[in-house]
Amino acid sequence: MSALFDTYSRSLAFASGKGMRLYTSDGTSYLDFVSGVGVNSLGHADEHLVKTMQAQAEKLWHVSNIFTIPEQEKLAQRLVENSFADAVFFTNSGAEAIECAIKTARRYFYNKGEKNRTDIITFTGAFHGRTLGTIAAAGNPAYVEGFGEPLSGFKHVAPNDLKAVEYAIDKNTAAILIEPVQGEGGVTAFDKSFMQGLRSLCDKHDLLLILDEVQCGYGRTGKLFAYQWSDIKPDIMALAKGIGGGFPLGACLARKEIAKSMVLGTHGSTYGGNPMACAIGNAVLDRILEPDFLTHVEKMGQKLNWHLQQLQQRFPKYIVEVRGKGLMMGIKITPPIASFVEKLRNNHLLTIAAGDNVLRLLPPLIANEKDIEEAIDIISATFAELEKSENNE
Repeated sequence: MSALFDTYSRSLAFASGKGMRLYTSDGTSYLDFVSGVGVNSLGHADEHLVKTMQAQAEKLWHVSNIFTIPEQEKLAQRLVENSFADAVFFTNSGAEAIECAIKTARRYFYNKGEKNRTDIITFTGAFHGRTLGTIAAAGNPAYVEGFGEPLSGFKHVAPNDLKAVEYAIDKNTAAILIEPVQGEGGVTAFDKSFMQGLRSLCDKHDLLLILDEVQCGYGRTGKLFAYQWSDIKPDIMALAKGIGGGFPLGACLARKEIAKSMVLGTHGSTYGGNPMACAIGNAVLDRILEPDFLTHVEKMGQKLNWHLQQLQQRFPKYIVEVRGKGLMMGIKITPPIASFVEKLRNNHLLTIAAGDNVLRLLPPLIANEKDIEEAIDIISATFAELEKSENNE
């Protein structure tokens, strides 16, 4: 019996990984279209990341944020130079980045003398983390149940309904929080007009627009940040997952006039932004900002989307809808998602489930056309196996 909390349904154990593949101790190979749930943006054992970690490990792992950390200041400056933001707070995870975003939004209005403006509008189908604050923000009953009264201050509305969003705004509303592409909820990508509509509502009602780009950011959609597809700018944004390429790292980014409300003592982190994490974060950014890297991701996203559309035409009985953006794609299927993920795993393709019975595909951003075609071939063969077994019943 495992000494671990029984909070995950675990399957395989991997001994090593290289590029797009993971290997068990007996050398069995699996094509990885999970990426640690969108974390391993550069695949496994990327040479630049490995060398960076080795070099930093021989110098300094951790000090404290009571000291100046040059690697942290360098990464913050690079993020500012490549985004809407003027300031960054580093965390260890996406949930912590969202917590920082929520606190920052509330503190901003507190400092303006509007102490009652604490409410945040969020959307059904969202996922923002597993802390008490972030499960309350998402409002999913399955995650809230059993943990007492949910944290107050969140209003949940259906997405793609700007009238419903505006109706929910009142004198206590501080912000709107949204994932430009929902991950856990079913890989739903919101269109440009809806995102621009949210920005307009924030401008009209003096609200802050908070984007959760923990999963959809950092190159995943083919641009550095998903909001860039909509030609808008948020006020606050949370990042994690791909930012560290597999090392725990997150960040909360904000505009200057908002960030300045978070003064000495209002927030903190023991490990957030430590020298090791930020050295690796800089190494990840080195790769993602290479010429043509994001162009490659966008091209491979188009290839993956095209192949999934073709797959839907071949198996209309099983594929209801193709969703997503870039290398964050999903297919809503009719077979039970958990058993289908298992069948794919038995055929040496690693995928992950999402809400609404969606098969989620999150390959490393280094995926090439051959990798995509191999994955599609396995999915196709698995649907064919399922079809054959049903016909023989």
